[in-house]
Amino acid sequence: MASAFSHAFAAVALGKTCTGRKLPWKFWGLAIASAVLPDADVIAFGFGIPYESIFGHRGLTHSLAFALVWGFMVASSEFKPVVRFSREWWGLFLFFFAVTASHGVLDAFTNGGLGVAFFAPFSSARYFFPWHGIEVSPLTIHQFFTQWGGAVVRSELKYIWLPCSVVWLAAWVVRKIRKSQAPSSKHQAPEKHQASNSK
Repeated sequence: MASAFSHAFAAVALGKTCTGRKLPWKFWGLAIASAVLPDADVIAFGFGIPYESIFGHRGLTHSLAFALVWGFMVASSEFKPVVRFSREWWGLFLFFFAVTASHGVLDAFTNGGLGVAFFAPFSSARYFFPWHGIEVSPLTIHQFFTQWGGAVVRSELKYIWLPCSVVWLAAWVVRKIRKSQAPSSKHQAPEKHQASNSK
């Protein structure tokens, strides 16, 4: 898996790329939790469930179906003032689906463990992407604070944090340019005044 830190950063970067609006802390907390949530399946090891099981690590909770269900639940239960199936609701649903699904996507770029069961529960087949050079993160905190953890940090900074930051920055620049080019109400007011005088 990629580390929890990188899954969380990817969720924030995706949110900041999608919108320039100021959003409440609740939104960002849910975004980060959704991106990290699929790794809750590591508890399967404690119950003796094998890695390759559909209920094992990188199984059902890493699937697109799980991301769809979770996105629906978050949009419906955590944003109740939003009218269900309205444009704003669909935006929330798609965002939380995307940040949850991003977990499996990033894991499929790593170089260790088994692949990701993207199509569970309909298929137990597991997948990696053709390029999967991100250093896989250890499953325990103790292992993270070793040379292995250092290699993970360097790899993720290069292949996750840097690309996400570039996309985030590009989206911010584009919004700034569009905002600066948009006609302001101050410039429109004289035109309206002149039009009324010409009548």
